[in-house]
Parts: sequence; structure tokens; C-alpha cells
Amino acid sequence: MSPSPASSPAPSPAQDLDLLVAAAVEAGTLALELRARGLKIAWKEGNSPVTNADFATDTLLKTTLGRARPDYGWLSEETADDLERLDRRRVFVVDPIDGTRAYMKDKPWWVISAAVVEDGQPIAGVVYAPQVGEVYTATVGGGAKLNGSLIVPAPTGRLDGCGMVGDQRMFDHPSWPEPWPIMRVESRNSTAYRMCLVASGQFDAALALVAKADWDLAAADLVAREAGAYSGDHLGGGFAYNGRIPSQRSLLCAAPRLAPLILARVSHIALPN
Repeated sequence: MSPSPASSPAPSPAQDLDLLVAAAVEAGTLALELRARGLKIAWKEGNSPVTNADFATDTLLKTTLGRARPDYGWLSEETADDLERLDRRRVFVVDPIDGTRAYMKDKPWWVISAAVVEDGQPIAGVVYAPQVGEVYTATVGGGAKLNGSLIVPAPTGRLDGCGMVGDQRMFDHPSWPEPWPIMRVESRNSTAYRMCLVASGQFDAALALVAKADWDLAAADLVAREAGAYSGDHLGGGFAYNGRIPSQRSLLCAAPRLAPLILARVSHIALPN
């Protein structure tokens, strides 16, 4: 009886990234085509919109990625959760269209976000913004890039006058022990895109004191950290993905010198785990 062949080695993060990028670009093309034809819109629980394009791009990504890596698990906003993913060492974590409201309104702030998570941490990720032609990529230990060029966060070390991606109403709320200084606060629909804007130095920080799903964060978290930005929750903790409940309590993504100043202002806030 001949010995069974040795199992082939797992793909490298760079190989997984190549697969993710190709699939994301294909999904972005499909999303643009479907919007041009006219969208069918429904509403999910919590008054969140979902379109036929969300489902179509999800199907494309699941089919393409699953065919190439049949042993990987799958976690996506638009696929019913299969807890079999908990038994897989590597898992695709995908948001087929992050920023659906912007997508519906023909605003550019939506992305296709896809990551490979291994043992709870992303090892390869892409955030693709089709309408602005931006492809953010990262592999663990390999740095972060925008359209093939390495990126770094801004050197900002002052809150006063910084560029913040967030909700102006939150910063203006009278309950803050110390009022926030004047900042350039702007909104962007996609959470992943906000983080990439920080990673590339176009903004200085992004703050959201509400829970975020794993698919909102995984790819952009890797991009941000590989670029050198802080990425974690408002208590200073990092993220662990592919848990039974795939959600994180909050988000702070910030230039490294700015992060401690923001953490000092928000770490007193109690939020659900």
C-alpha cells in the first residue's frame, strides 16, 4: 500500500491577497453595472437598505473565493451565518458592498471589503472603492498599499484642527466632560473606507462608539495596522475576528500620535462587549 500524499502547504498571505483583489475588482464591476441598470431595494431590520447588487456581489465573491479555497470558512453580511466557520482555521470575512446608502445615491464612498482571517486575525485584505479607483491592500507583515504604493498615516499629534471621520452630532453632544476642540469632521458611509482614509493619511482619525460587525472591519483593520495607524476599540484593545458573535464593541482608527489623545477622552464610556 503506497503512502498517502502529503497535504499541500496553505497558500501564502500574498497568494490569498492576489485572489481577494481579483475577486473584489470583478465584484466592483458587477456592482457598477447593476446600478446602471436600476436597483431593486429592500430594507433590513434596523432600517438598513439592501439592494439586489449587495446579494449579487456576495454570490459572486462567495462562488469565486470558495471555488479557489474550498477549505476556508465564510462570513459575510449578506449570507446567513454558518457556524461551521468556527471550525475553520482560515475564514473569508466579506462585506460585498460596504456603504450601501452611498452606493444607492451614486456617491463614491462605498467599497468592496474582503479579508482572509487566520486564527482570529486578518492576514490578507483588500478594500476596493470602484468609483474613485482606489485599491487598498495589505498582508500581515507586508505593509499597506494604495494602488500599489506604500501608505503611512499622518504625523498629526494634535486634536485641534485634525481631520476626523465621524458624526459631528456625537462630538457636539453636551455630555462630554471636556468639549472637543474644533476639528474638520466629515462623514463617509463605509466604515472600511473611513479606516483606509486614516491609514493613507487623508484623515487623521475615525471614531465610532457603536458596535461594528467583523465584515466592516477585518480588511481595513489590517490595512490600517500595517500602515502604522492605531486600530482597535475605544478602550485601547485590539480586535479578534470570527467569534461566535462576529462583532466588535466600537472603533477607533487613528494616526499613532493622535490615538492616545482620543483614547484619553473616550475610555470612560461603558459599551456592551
